[in-house]
Amino acid sequence: MRVSARTRYGVRLIFCLALNYGKGPVFLKEIAGKEGISEKYLSQIIIPLRGVGLVNSIRGAHGGYMLGKDPVDIKVKDIVKVLDKDFNFVEINEKNILSSRRTVNCINQLVWDKLEKSISKTLEDISLKSIVDNYRDNENNILMYNI
Repeated sequence: MRVSARTRYGVRLIFCLALNYGKGPVFLKEIAGKEGISEKYLSQIIIPLRGVGLVNSIRGAHGGYMLGKDPVDIKVKDIVKVLDKDFNFVEINEKNILSSRRTVNCINQLVWDKLEKSISKTLEDISLKSIVDNYRDNENNILMYNI
């Protein structure tokens, strides 16, 4: 299973917006700098996210981007579906199989289909809010030592 860079960066982009949820818009340049991702690349990623309402934009000096929905209503699967429409959780290449079709179908049903459903359900179960909460919990538990 491979997750594209576009999808990984898109999840990071949405996560940054979720951290600022309710605090106003954030400039893409700011996110790009914090995440070490090209602003130009992020500007390409944000277009389809705006198109489905996951992200809103505000023009002007005090503009920027913000979430289009509450983080509790955004699932990781929503982001993946938008950014990687051809995403197959399990890619199966059956061209070189030397067994009967019955065996291939049996394996597909028992193993790969089950795995794909499990991955899909997991992505559906993870909300953006749960990621933000986990991040903040871990951030608060880090001890700072000064010498």
